[in-house]
Amino acid sequence: MAALKNKQSKGRRTNKLELHPRNPHQARYDFALLADSCPELSHYIKPNQYGNESVDFANPDAVKTLNRALLSHFYGVAFWDIPAGYLCPPIPGRADYIHYLADLLASSNHGVIPRGKSVRALDVGVGANCVYPIIGHQEYGWQFVGSDVNPIAVATCETIIKSNACLKGAISARLQHNAAKLFDGIWKEKERFDVVLCNPPFHTSEAAMQSESNRKWRGVKGKVATNNQKPVLNFGGTAPELWCEGGEAGFVSRMIKESTHYADRCFWFTSLVARQGNLDAIYRALKEAGARQVKTIEMAQGQKISRFVAWSFLQDDQIDYWQDNHWQA
Repeated sequence: MAALKNKQSKGRRTNKLELHPRNPHQARYDFALLADSCPELSHYIKPNQYGNESVDFANPDAVKTLNRALLSHFYGVAFWDIPAGYLCPPIPGRADYIHYLADLLASSNHGVIPRGKSVRALDVGVGANCVYPIIGHQEYGWQFVGSDVNPIAVATCETIIKSNACLKGAISARLQHNAAKLFDGIWKEKERFDVVLCNPPFHTSEAAMQSESNRKWRGVKGKVATNNQKPVLNFGGTAPELWCEGGEAGFVSRMIKESTHYADRCFWFTSLVARQGNLDAIYRALKEAGARQVKTIEMAQGQKISRFVAWSFLQDDQIDYWQDNHWQA
């Protein structure tokens, strides 16, 4: 291996709008099959404008029930629920991030995806939905820690975990008491993670978040919300999930700075980056932090192209040790 690996590299796709080849959500939703797994979904299934079975994706209850059906049918989750107003993410896009993370680990393990409980992942800002840990564990057997600043989100994750035998002992949720920190207070002494993942808050302020909500409301409803009719987004989301000081670029830059304190206890740190224009600032932060490897992986997120940035501080001898002692069966 080269002595220094700090150049940006991109994993490009032949068809940018295709989901990852291992993503089970490639085909159009089979609503009849999903309703068998989650009978309450049948209440929301109606013909769309083209005469095909669908649900009203502008209805938060319909979207949440669809997620419940997907998690039941594809991932064996018998119970899943989140409080009203909390982020209810699209499952196919979340699955893509996990599968590309598996490819990232494979690229550092002679092309073989590390599987099983020896692989440990930290989901920064897990939210109440616990979706990344569910998919990561059910698809690859990885062990997860999910952190969040919101005690309701952590409690909801714990309820989901305790209510599903397949998740018990594989996923844990930890409360971050200091909102200014990402790893400190969560990362235990001598604890290691093979990969860190994060879906950072996108907006720079509550006003910016509200403006984007209005724009999406117009796209869904075809009209502007009035003062008495605030837009209710189908994906929901509380303030800490959607905005923070400095927005996405600021959040990821802080994450990079703090990751230097745990440089030898994680193979790959990663974060989603929704806005391509934020990449330059993130690359500068990575250069200042002394990251030895930096990769940018493009993928589909719904109808748009997204990407995640991955970085590692490990030296060559540390990489060899990690491969031999953590990932070999």
